[in-house]
Amino acid sequence: MAVKINLPENITGLDDAAVAASREEYGRNLPPEPSINPVLALLKEILQEPMLMLLIAVTAIYFVLGEWGEAYFMLAAIAVVSGISFYQDSRSRKALEALEKMNEPLSKVVRNGTLQSIPTTDIVTGDMLVVSEGSTINADGVIVHSNDFSVNESALTGEAYAVFKDAGSENPRVYSGTVVVSGLAICRVEQIGDQTRIGQLGKAILDIREEPTPLQQQIERFVKGMAIIGIGVFLAVWLYNFIQSRSLTDSLLKGLTLAMSILPEEIPVAFTTFMALGSRRLMQLGIIVKKIRTVEALGSATVICTDKTGTITENKMSLQSAYNAADQTLYQDGRWPAAVIRAAMWASEPVPFDPMEKTLHQLYEQTTATDERPQYHMVHEYPLEGKPPMMTHVFETNDGQRIIAAKGAPEAILRVCHLPEAEKNNVQQQLSQLAEKGYRLLGVATSDFKGTDYPAQQQELPFTFVGLVAFYDPPKANISQVFQQFYEAGIDIKIITGDNSATTRAIAAQAGLRHAAEAIDGDALMQQSLPEMQATLLRVNIFTRMFPEAKLAAINALKADSQVVAMTGDGVNDGPALKAAHIGIAMGQKGTEIAKQAAALILVNDDLSGMVDAVAIGRRIYTNIKKAVQYIISIHIPIILTVSLPLFLGWAYPNIFTPVHVIFLELIMGPTCSIVYENEPMEPNAMRLPPRPIGQTFLSFKEMAVSLVQGLFITAGVLGVYQYSLSQGHDETYVRSMVFTTLVLANVFLTQVNRSFYYSFITSMRNHNKLMVGVILITLALLACMLYIPPVAGFFHITALDIRSLLICAGVGAVSVWWFEIWKWNKRCRNLDI
Repeated sequence: MAVKINLPENITGLDDAAVAASREEYGRNLPPEPSINPVLALLKEILQEPMLMLLIAVTAIYFVLGEWGEAYFMLAAIAVVSGISFYQDSRSRKALEALEKMNEPLSKVVRNGTLQSIPTTDIVTGDMLVVSEGSTINADGVIVHSNDFSVNESALTGEAYAVFKDAGSENPRVYSGTVVVSGLAICRVEQIGDQTRIGQLGKAILDIREEPTPLQQQIERFVKGMAIIGIGVFLAVWLYNFIQSRSLTDSLLKGLTLAMSILPEEIPVAFTTFMALGSRRLMQLGIIVKKIRTVEALGSATVICTDKTGTITENKMSLQSAYNAADQTLYQDGRWPAAVIRAAMWASEPVPFDPMEKTLHQLYEQTTATDERPQYHMVHEYPLEGKPPMMTHVFETNDGQRIIAAKGAPEAILRVCHLPEAEKNNVQQQLSQLAEKGYRLLGVATSDFKGTDYPAQQQELPFTFVGLVAFYDPPKANISQVFQQFYEAGIDIKIITGDNSATTRAIAAQAGLRHAAEAIDGDALMQQSLPEMQATLLRVNIFTRMFPEAKLAAINALKADSQVVAMTGDGVNDGPALKAAHIGIAMGQKGTEIAKQAAALILVNDDLSGMVDAVAIGRRIYTNIKKAVQYIISIHIPIILTVSLPLFLGWAYPNIFTPVHVIFLELIMGPTCSIVYENEPMEPNAMRLPPRPIGQTFLSFKEMAVSLVQGLFITAGVLGVYQYSLSQGHDETYVRSMVFTTLVLANVFLTQVNRSFYYSFITSMRNHNKLMVGVILITLALLACMLYIPPVAGFFHITALDIRSLLICAGVGAVSVWWFEIWKWNKRCRNLDI
């Protein structure tokens, strides 16, 4: 995309041929690659999985025993388990790669004499890179032209102060990864990609493992605990059987079979898959996830701190009124005082980005007889700063004519203009009346400063008050509904803005914010102690004239009060607070690069309703992970007990299951856990429940008890079928067939019943999940093949069941699971939460 601006005549940039030649010689501006190939890293990780180690051990024993069929089946199982791991990792990696591509920033370069916005990866050595306030520098280079340019190099040096630089500086270089604090610079690119200073550092950083989240830590502790139990049980079973039989291989097989039944290796895979695919779902809704760990926090958000302009409002500025100080008249309905519009335009950026400044440029064209902009060039700039803020621009022509114009918060402009008290009171009265209508107000002033030694602070210039401009930026059409959805989900809303109190309160009331009558400004907030600030934040929902330190203090106070904080922001000054919030949210269209860099999420369309979807997905992911884990616990219990009890109790057929049966069950449980439940729709009342405390135990004692009871009921049904079949005089193969069939069918029923721990199976069926239907049909088809295709049945040491036996297995499997529907019905009758 090319944009025409007034560039220095000597800067034309590379042409297309030079760009191609540079790319051919120096390559693309790509970040450094990890030192370990991702595929090799995954292979190493898979080989270290306990389940795979057990499979390899079992396979080796079968080969030693000469049982070639079982050995080759276990080899196939190793391939399938590894394939599933590769598939899951591939899905997760592709989702993350898509997120990274969406998150790729744009950079501005001069090529063919025009300013162009290009993907950062397309920057080449020799490019003329244009950087301005709030943007991140994406290559190393040297300054060739600048205007009041300063940069924060803390990413490299650790020093957070701004460094002023120009072409004549002792060090005129700029570095990738640093952030522009003020002004503008054009730099010749000299290093890109891993040749930059931060690229060299990045090679080491890429290999640093990110700390696990609280939920990951809980899951890891649970899995490690089960692994330790598995090792203990393996040793006990192996020793017991070895003493009984004196057969090393047979006792090892029995011990390994039980160990395989205990390991819940599906859970970590499920967690990674849920988070990665959840991020992809958010991306499809126009929400870019920069930090995947943020997905876990979304469902716990208790308060969202939002700015006003462009988030709550349309960010479409229309001028409603203009006050001219020269005749002390308020102009409306398209009759605009040229002097006020002219001064406000000169105080705006020459190439406007802000909608308000774009409007001022357009109005200047309509109200002036002669467009003076081509004759003037900026010679000095005071960026937006101060409490409250203002900004000043100094323009000159080639023959020395000068324009100095300032605009900003009316309080800031009035403070530097020193009006007579009567005139000041008149202006204050105008301000009050306009602010009550929800208008955004700016004061405008000019200066006749003649010298060349500009003061350090713009407030030191001698200003003359010119007037006021009042813009109306209406609330978005859907914002009331968005606020209502947040309130229904138990999420509080705070407006944190740099605008004045009266304007913000009027817009907040129009938007449907609760308790919009009271507001407090940043200075007053900063004078409070932490307990006082927390009490204020609990009571007040509107915070005005907020500066970076006040925003950061408010976020930290909320966090100290055990709130899980989401914050939206778009400006340079929002960076610290965005980074401090649990969930920092940058605007995709109007957000600066520094805001996007600090944030964890980016709303591509600047639409706050996307956060309602994000919270819903966060809650859905957490609920579905919990369902998957409870399913794994419930179905592992009957496998463990069906393998162990006949053995320890000395039943007629102690080896009812062998490793091939356990691995088959594991192969159908894995996809159910990590694919089917991930695709499960959100529960109907998920967004009407209060947020989940972020530090709470993943599974409460009650939830764990429910899963254990489910598993014990299934165990009772399966072992009941064992004893029934035995009482009917059936041989070991027929008993094994009935037990195995009952357990597989109970697994199918459990998959359906556990879709919700609150709503009935009928209600859950209305929420279509095609993957669940597919996995169930595949499971039933495989069971049929195992029972009724003789070679397959012979391999698994089972046999065909008659219709009566099949109905008994199905009936027992259903009853052992469907009792839970009565428990859920009782829960609904008592109107308890999920």
